Amino acid sequence: MSDDAVVKAQAEAAAAVEAARQAQAAAEAAVLRAQEAAAAAVAHAEAAPIVDAPAAASGPLTDEQVDVIRAGYAFEEAALEIGALVNGEALAGVPVRIPLAMTNRHGLVAGATGTGKTRTLQTLAEQLAAAGVPVFAADMKGDLSGVATPGESSPKLLARTEGIGQSWEPRASTVEYFSLGGIGKGVPIRATLSGFGPLLLSKVLGLNDTQESSLGLVFHYAEQAGLPLLDLSDLRAVLTYLTSDEGKGELKNMGGLSSQTVGVILRELITFAAEGADAFFGEPEIDTSLFLRQAADGTGVISLLELPRVADKPALFSTFLMWLLADLYNDLPEVGDLDKPKLVFFFDEAHLLFNGASKDFLQSITQTVRLIRSKGVGIFFVTQTPKDVPGDVLAQLGSRVQHALRAFTPDDAKALRATVSTYPRSAYDLEQVLQGLGTGEAVVTVMNEKGAPSPVAWTRVRAPQGSMSPTPDAAIDAAVAASPLTPQYGTPIDRESAREMLTVKMNAAAAAAAAVEAQEEYTRQAEEFRKQAEKEAKAQAQREARESRSTTTSSSRPRSRTTKPDPNILNDVLGSKTTQTILKGVLDGIFGTRRRR
Repeated sequence: MSDDAVVKAQAEAAAAVEAARQAQAAAEAAVLRAQEAAAAAVAHAEAAPIVDAPAAASGPLTDEQVDVIRAGYAFEEAALEIGALVNGEALAGVPVRIPLAMTNRHGLVAGATGTGKTRTLQTLAEQLAAAGVPVFAADMKGDLSGVATPGESSPKLLARTEGIGQSWEPRASTVEYFSLGGIGKGVPIRATLSGFGPLLLSKVLGLNDTQESSLGLVFHYAEQAGLPLLDLSDLRAVLTYLTSDEGKGELKNMGGLSSQTVGVILRELITFAAEGADAFFGEPEIDTSLFLRQAADGTGVISLLELPRVADKPALFSTFLMWLLADLYNDLPEVGDLDKPKLVFFFDEAHLLFNGASKDFLQSITQTVRLIRSKGVGIFFVTQTPKDVPGDVLAQLGSRVQHALRAFTPDDAKALRATVSTYPRSAYDLEQVLQGLGTGEAVVTVMNEKGAPSPVAWTRVRAPQGSMSPTPDAAIDAAVAASPLTPQYGTPIDRESAREMLTVKMNAAAAAAAAVEAQEEYTRQAEEFRKQAEKEAKAQAQREARESRSTTTSSSRPRSRTTKPDPNILNDVLGSKTTQTILKGVLDGIFGTRRRR
C-alpha cells in the first residue's frame, strides 16, 4: 500500500471516531434534558392546586364511559331519582334515574339481607307518592311503616346525601294501614269466596284438571241454588251436602260429583284453612279501588299491608296477591301507555309468593304480570336473589336494582354467575362488583323512554325522607282508629249464607223425616194397643162365661160388674220414650235450635 493510501485510511478512521464521539455527546445531552423535564413536571405537579381526578383515574370507567352513562339516564320526561353513579367515588353530576312512565313495566329490587333493598323500596315509594301515584306495599317485617314518620337528620346522613347531589329534608307520606283478615294492625282486608272464584281457588289448592272442573261445578250449583259462598265453611257445607243422602241427587243432571274428588278438595281446604286462610275469606269484602286513592294534597296514598304475623303463611300471602291483582285486572279499563301509572305494587319477600307454588299457579302469575301493565298497574318484586323469581316472570321485568350478593357457598356462586349473565354488556366486571357493593349501593339498569335498557350503572342510592325506623305501634293504632275505612271494614259480618241455609234445609228434612217416623210409631203402637185391647176383651169375655156357668141360680142380690175404662191410646203413644225423642228432634228443627251460630 502506498503512503498516500495509508494516510487516507487513517484520516477516515479518525473522522469516524470523531463522529461517534459527537453522537454519544448528543445522546447524553438528550438524556439530561429528559431528566430535567421530568423533574420540572414533578415539581409543577407538586406546586399545582389539587383538583378532582378524571373518572378514569379513580374508578373502573373511563371519561367516555361515564359520559355514556350520563347520557343514558338524561331523560326528558319526569323520572324517579334512584341515586348517583359511583366511579371510585360518587359522582353527583351523573344521576341514575327511572322514567316515571316506565314504572308500570315492572321491576325487581334484589339483594342479600342487610344490603339496603328495603330502603330502596321506601325511596321509590316516597317519590311515586309525591308524584301523585298511589302505592301498595306488602310490609313483611314492619320496616316500611316508617314512611309515615318524618326522618331524622344527622351529620352522617347529610354527608352522604350531599355527596350524591340529594337535597335531603324530612318528609312523611300519607299512609293507610291494612291487615289480612284482621291478623295484625290495620284495616282488615277480606274477600268472599264467590268473589275469589273457583279457578283461582283451584290453583291455590293445587287441584288437577278433574278436581278443578268439579269445584267449578260446585260453585255453579251454589249460584243457581241461591247459596252464597262467603267463607271456607260455606264451601265445606255445600260439598258435604252434595255427597249426603239428601243432596247427592242435586247434580244428577250436571254430571254428578265424585265422593273421592270431594274428599280431596275437603282435605285441601282443611290444610288451607290451617294456614290462616279462614281469616281472609268473609265479609265485608274490600273494594280494591280504595288502593288507587290520592290524598287531599294530590299525593298518592301509600297502602301498607302489615304482614309480620303472617310471614310464616305463604299460602295466605300469595292468595291475597293473586286475588287482588285479578280483581284489579277485571275492574280496571284498558289504558295503554300513560305518563304515570295508576298504581304501583311493591311485594317484599317475594320468594314467599313462589315457594311451593304449582305450575298452574305460576302460569297464572306470569299471565297476570304480563297483562296488568295495560291497565296502568306496575309491580316491583323485592327479594334476596333473582333466582327467587321464576324465569318467565323475571322476563317481564323492565327495571332492576341489584344490591350486593354474597358467594359463600357453591350455590351462591352459581346464583351470582346466573345473575351476571342476565345483565346487558357493560364495562364492569359485574361478578366482582356485585360482591363488593357497599350498603346502600346497587347495580342498576332500567327501561328508558324508548323501551330499551339503559347502561348498567354502579349506583349509590338516595336516602329515604321518611324514618328508617318503624313507626311506633301507638301511632299506627291511632291512624287505624282514625281511618274512614275502619267503620266500614273493621267489623266482620256473618250474614246468612250457604252454611246456615243448608243447615236449615237439612234440619227441615230431618224434621219431616222425624214427623213421618213419629206417625209410623204412632200407628204401630196404636195397632199394638188395639190388638192388646182385643185380646184383653176376649179374655174378659171368657172369664165372665166361666163365672156364669159356676153360678147355680140367679141371685136376687144384684151382681156388681167392674168395667175397665177405655185406655187413652194417644196418651200411651205420646208418653213412650221413643216418641218423645222423635218429637224433640222435630221441634228442634222447626225452631232452629240446632243451627250453628
